[in-house]
Amino acid sequence: MRAWDVVLEVAEQLALAQVTSPMADARWLVCHALDCDGAALVLHSVDDGRRSAIDTLVARRMAGEPVQHITGAAAFRYGEVAVGPGVFIPRPETELLVDLVLDELSSRPEGQRVVELCAGSGAITRSLATERGGLLLHAVERSEAAWPWLQRNLAGLDVDIRLGDMAEAFHDLDGRVDVVVVNPPYVPEGLKDSLPREIASDPEEAVFSGPDGLDAIRVVRRVALRLLRPGGLLALEHDESHGEAMATLFAPPQFESPRVVTDLAGRPRHCLTRRGRMGG
Repeated sequence: MRAWDVVLEVAEQLALAQVTSPMADARWLVCHALDCDGAALVLHSVDDGRRSAIDTLVARRMAGEPVQHITGAAAFRYGEVAVGPGVFIPRPETELLVDLVLDELSSRPEGQRVVELCAGSGAITRSLATERGGLLLHAVERSEAAWPWLQRNLAGLDVDIRLGDMAEAFHDLDGRVDVVVVNPPYVPEGLKDSLPREIASDPEEAVFSGPDGLDAIRVVRRVALRLLRPGGLLALEHDESHGEAMATLFAPPQFESPRVVTDLAGRPRHCLTRRGRMGG
């Protein structure tokens, strides 16, 4: 049987199981079983042994296991990052956050110092390292379960990575950082029962952050105030319900008036603000 016909069959199975993205997941699973990329699917055929392996992967996906855990990788921007149990799976929304930081850095000279808080898999820092050279990159993650994934994804790159709580991280860089970027846990705890079932595979500490979802962002505020030089940029991702809270948390004079950026669905998702140049 042609591989592409198998993709279509698998997509139909996943759709009937109410998987969120059946066609995309079908392509990932079949490519993983055949060890090929999507463009090669039209050239491959599937024998009985490979079809059995595909069926096993499909059953795991239909049972609710994220496709990224099944394949061991998550697509992010122009490549992949290794993921699995214990680390947050990076989402497409965060790719836009990287774009915003790269836009900021495009007009700056080399040697800019960038710190990623709540680094998780290291997807953001990996993208900055591979897409924009000449940066001084630092990343911190407190989860011991996520730490091996961070090490793996940033191996071979010139990045200072540290295991620890962001609240006390990088005191040696206080007042010397040009950009702080962070995708913190931000989902209000009251939304636990209404989220897609795949979210249950992410570590709760990487998803939920208190009753209003702002507990970690309040810590980010304090850390950014001490790390950033005057005029330095804070770029963070937040819940769609947090648009008004951003204006309050990052108000002058400690920060310049924040700009909230919408995601591809038109929802307020990212906040850009600068460390105040005076006071604070």
